[in-house]
Amino acid sequence: MKTHSAKCHSARRKPFKRMAARAIGAAAATALAVGSVGAAPLQRLGAGEGRVDIVAWPGYIERGQTDAKFDWVTDFEKKTGCKVNVKTAGTSDEMVALMNEGGFDLVTASGDASLRLIAGKRVQEVNVGLVPSYGKIDPRLQKAAWHYVDGKHYGVPYQWGYNVLAYNTKVFTTPPNSWEVVFKEMNLPDGKSNKGRVQAFDGPIYIADAALYLKATQPALGITDPYSLDEKQYKAALDLLRQQRKIVARYWHDAFVQIDDFTNEGLAASSSWGFQVNVLKSKGQPIASVVPKEGATGWADTTMMHVDSKHPNCAYMWLEHSINPKLQGDLSAWFGSVPVVLSACKGNALLGDKGCENNGLNEFERIAFWRTPVANCGGGRTCVPYYKWVSDYIAVLGGR
Repeated sequence: MKTHSAKCHSARRKPFKRMAARAIGAAAATALAVGSVGAAPLQRLGAGEGRVDIVAWPGYIERGQTDAKFDWVTDFEKKTGCKVNVKTAGTSDEMVALMNEGGFDLVTASGDASLRLIAGKRVQEVNVGLVPSYGKIDPRLQKAAWHYVDGKHYGVPYQWGYNVLAYNTKVFTTPPNSWEVVFKEMNLPDGKSNKGRVQAFDGPIYIADAALYLKATQPALGITDPYSLDEKQYKAALDLLRQQRKIVARYWHDAFVQIDDFTNEGLAASSSWGFQVNVLKSKGQPIASVVPKEGATGWADTTMMHVDSKHPNCAYMWLEHSINPKLQGDLSAWFGSVPVVLSACKGNALLGDKGCENNGLNEFERIAFWRTPVANCGGGRTCVPYYKWVSDYIAVLGGR
């Protein structure tokens, strides 16, 4: 998702490879054989320890430093005495690596990281009885498969959203209706080639975007789930991505770099998040977004607690705070995401009563939410596991 760093793309490539190498090892070692994790969860809330350390997507935990209107940390610190310390991470693989290293209490993990963290025994079961507002969460998310395992809760839902097709409205006077404009070389409506004017996401999970497109355009492949691909289906997705490599100007995971590219570098179209689109619109840029006919991948993020959390009482206080309607609505307005507490969709001045709808509230059923690919994908099928996705996507980025 989502990072504030404005470092250049080339400077980020080596760190990504280091994180990816760790992710390969972790995925191969655990194989997502989910079992019981750590000791029993906290049974009674005690006094706060004075701090809580969180790994989060940038933009997810704001204290008004970027925009004074968006601050859901200061009030929490005053009420609880728990100082919030945030370490931002730009990819799910980076989050998994940081949680493996330890030293954090909480992480805002997407579905392509959460099951790995559970399988790797890096997070603990959460006692939702100590989170009084848990019952107010959207019922579709309370026991979602990416955080509720074997009858146990391993986190508290935070926000969700989808990966939209963002486009320049001066290039596309009519909204594009297919992802093909970023996958295949072609002339765009302005008469110019899309080569060097499109972007793709800088993360192995993007293989699922290619698979989702192929599910609709090549039904003979028999793809039913973009995260459960057999060897033939997986090869087809990689072939499409290698073809796309020839036209991609940049592989992005830094939201603010992408914002700059749409503003200054002639970018015509890309997979993106509502966050970038909202920021660009607020700056008067000619940008809009659409969910194409093939559907979209998406992310549903869960705040999870490290198995060795040193500040569990403050962590539980944050879990409760994280789902209050004011925070949920403000964050939705800031990030372009959807609250997990639906009451947040009304009466929030920053979000507006159409904000949730604009951010994709009614698209839930069309979204293929990020999930970690595993070898044993059910029905007697063997699928390509995530560690292969990591190594093969690095090869695609390198032009191999």
